[in-house]
Amino acid sequence: MAHFYLDESLAAQLSAAGEVPGVVVSVQGADARHAVTVARVRPGESLRLGDGAGLVLHGTVTEADPAAVALRVEHVERHERPAPRILLAQALAKGDRDELAVQAATELGVGGVIPWHAARSVSRWEGPKVAKGVARWQSIVREASKQSLRPWLPEVERLVSTRELAARASGAVMIVLDTAGERPLTALTATDLGEGDLVLVVGPEGGITDAELAELEAAGAHRVRLGDTVLRTSTAGPAAIALLNAALGRW
Repeated sequence: MAHFYLDESLAAQLSAAGEVPGVVVSVQGADARHAVTVARVRPGESLRLGDGAGLVLHGTVTEADPAAVALRVEHVERHERPAPRILLAQALAKGDRDELAVQAATELGVGGVIPWHAARSVSRWEGPKVAKGVARWQSIVREASKQSLRPWLPEVERLVSTRELAARASGAVMIVLDTAGERPLTALTATDLGEGDLVLVVGPEGGITDAELAELEAAGAHRVRLGDTVLRTSTAGPAAIALLNAALGRW
């Protein structure tokens, strides 16, 4: 499998050089260092470069230096952003469980991630930890996107409260995973899913409180269950995303 790296400047490079076979572009920074020092990429090897916004270039490495890797472009792909987007509103969780959820969700095609400070979140992002936490999730999303060869890089949004999360239901279809939900996720129809963004809400280890469920439901959210068992917060979101991918005809 060809290696895949991201560089947000690729579209500008391609535009400046002209979209013709044989044009040479480069990837720099951390991805170039990783390609040369870790992946041992060498001239003559095949490589894929993306800009995280739908552009993917296929070509052959002409120069391999830790400062920059040059690629002679042989094929250009432009991918439309998948619609509707699936957004994962993941409650902060202890240990690395929220990070595992974000990683797997990215590999499964999530369109964006919303960090949620739920009432029962053991982990707390406060003060400088907010920016640090968002940056950490952005790094996880970037690496998972490269591993899964994703043309579009999911956005990690700012940390939200329950009130702010409930406000998102007015412009999207919000689906809250609740073990006590009357309907299974698989019972949602095409009418339920609609054509706008889908916001999938996953609670922390201790679950979503009754007050939070009431607030989200009052805002228009659907409360659904995945099955008869209780999944960890690191597993529930990815499992639901897989089902939504099937329902949307992506799988």
